[in-house]
Amino acid sequence: MEQLVFLNGSLLPRSQARISPFDHGFLYGFGLFETVRAYSGFPFRLDRHIARLLRGAAIIGLSPNLTAGQLQAACHHVLSSNSLQEARLRITMSAGEGEATPQPPASAPTTFITASQYVPDQALHVGGARAVFSALRHNNRSLPARLKTTNYLDNLMARREAEAKGADEALFLNEQGRLCEGSTSNIFLVSGDTLITPSLASGILAGITREAVIEVARAENLEVVEREVSPEDLAAADEAFLTSSLVEVLPLVEVEGKPIGASRPGTLTQRLSEAYAALVKAEMSKAATSTQE
Repeated sequence: MEQLVFLNGSLLPRSQARISPFDHGFLYGFGLFETVRAYSGFPFRLDRHIARLLRGAAIIGLSPNLTAGQLQAACHHVLSSNSLQEARLRITMSAGEGEATPQPPASAPTTFITASQYVPDQALHVGGARAVFSALRHNNRSLPARLKTTNYLDNLMARREAEAKGADEALFLNEQGRLCEGSTSNIFLVSGDTLITPSLASGILAGITREAVIEVARAENLEVVEREVSPEDLAAADEAFLTSSLVEVLPLVEVEGKPIGASRPGTLTQRLSEAYAALVKAEMSKAATSTQE
């Protein structure tokens, strides 16, 4: 069965989906996207992903032609129509068609939603990830640093750097040399019983999974500190881990060939991973119950 996708209000086979070459998402990277993890057919915290998408749209001047409720319904429709349970859901909203000039188009945005099966890399979670520092720097005052835009060139090039060095992730520093985030993840450090993560002012994306991990950490009575973080702080950490919708809580055991802590997934990282999994299970169970009522 051919994959079905949602494009501007219609569900259609992937082979029939067409977007104008004059769409400013293609011409200039003028757009936003969200990646959402679905469990047992239910997207985790979809409402928060869509809220972030719509906040970003307001900031960059897009006027969505779908409401939050319509976007949620479309996402569920894509998942169910493709008979997907464990899945990766992607929502893309671009500026729409215009002239090939850097002038924001007056047309309605393009809204495109896809879903595909997702199988996590369990071996990576067991052994832990390795990272390197990207040669590229984040401008912590730049608008794209705080939004999930389709202008993803820095992230893609950083990812290439990591792959070329045999690493799993590339970490960005900002212009002040402070730690920001990974190319596709947020980062946390463990120091004793304290959880440390770069502040939003460092030039990072306010990750939905980052937010959930802070939530479960505080529920576990752990101190959470959001502040500037130096590469030296990371090197001295007892443990570290990465977070994103897809990898959830991923242990980070090595940076630039040097071990983090004992160079294996730490006990607090595992504790938070289990707490996050419990949160997901509880929210998915609630979603399933609400659907049945």
